[in-house]
Amino acid sequence: MTSIERRASGWLASIFALRMLGLFLILPVFAIYGKELKGGDEAYLIGLAISIYGLTQAIFQIPFGAASDRLGRKPVIVFGLIVFAVGSAVAALSDSIAGVIVGRAIQGAGAVSAAVSAFISDSTRDEVRTKAMAMVGASIGLTFAFSLIVSPPLTAAIGLSGLFWLTAFLAVAGIFVVLYLVPPAPVLAEQPAPIAHGDVLFNPQLFRLNVGVFLLHMFQTAIFVVVPVLLVERGALPPPSHWQVYLPVILVSFALMVPPMILAERKGKVRAVFLCGIGLLCIAMLAAPTLISSRSAALGGIVGFLLLFFIAFNLLEAMQPSLVSRLAPARVKGFALGVYNTTMALGLFAGGIVGGTLAKRFGNETVFYGCAALAALWFVVAYSMKPPPARKEN
Repeated sequence: MTSIERRASGWLASIFALRMLGLFLILPVFAIYGKELKGGDEAYLIGLAISIYGLTQAIFQIPFGAASDRLGRKPVIVFGLIVFAVGSAVAALSDSIAGVIVGRAIQGAGAVSAAVSAFISDSTRDEVRTKAMAMVGASIGLTFAFSLIVSPPLTAAIGLSGLFWLTAFLAVAGIFVVLYLVPPAPVLAEQPAPIAHGDVLFNPQLFRLNVGVFLLHMFQTAIFVVVPVLLVERGALPPPSHWQVYLPVILVSFALMVPPMILAERKGKVRAVFLCGIGLLCIAMLAAPTLISSRSAALGGIVGFLLLFFIAFNLLEAMQPSLVSRLAPARVKGFALGVYNTTMALGLFAGGIVGGTLAKRFGNETVFYGCAALAALWFVVAYSMKPPPARKEN
């Protein structure tokens, strides 16, 4: 990658990570601290507050991407970050679960992920675009890891309101990054060919990846409706100390995902590694109820489950954006990434609703069994995937 490509990809990946930070920071703590809000004693409303962000992202993702084609990438991204900051302020000023839900919905409405992905595509050559998209995947994984570690002690220090004010400040900082640090994209010599939506929507390879990112992020939000509560109730670990679980789990899971990533990329075992990642997710979900069933060893069981989950999650989260960029037809990469980001956002929304509803009606263990069943379905859908074409080396 050239210096300009590295600079553009790095700063744009940071903007993408900022969008996800709005969700991730509250995941480890909201099921606990949200109960202090008016109306926060309903698990369903807690799940809705977590996941409404994903629904409004899904609604506005493709419109924002289309607007960036007409109005330019930077103006649309800046506008989206302003909307995100306004939503953060609304949530910060609310003392009820209903007000936080409204703020979260506004946050998600600033859906710039597709526009950012298209900007990265504009700013990189075909032969290095996979590397650039991998930076986006890595930024999401690292942001999630960072959130799990810092969110519990940070929320204990500044509260939920302070957490939302922090995300508002970061959105404003993101505007500065877009305007002054991201280099302008090269001007196209000629207009691109019209987008053929069917090349994306009816492409079985891309469909499998869209199903995958939907389910992966649904699992992520669903389990964090119950995991923080389990750490308190069964693990006897107060919220400010949850980082003591998350930090070693994240560090070890990142280390353990590296060998299969190398195997996938250098040895041409992408399909096999991808399927193993899905299988590990299924195993982790099935094992979770047993691992946490003993109150005397529940904390160790939760740690074991989280380790298995995050090895699989980090591996799949890093692989999927790269696969989309390699499998999508060149002239519709932007649209393909818009669809991909939309299904990701829908998964984030569905996870909170599904997790909250299952936990309330059938108990926490049902959340894990439901996710296991869906992971098994994902394995079946992904089994017939074809290896992507060999990529060019820069």
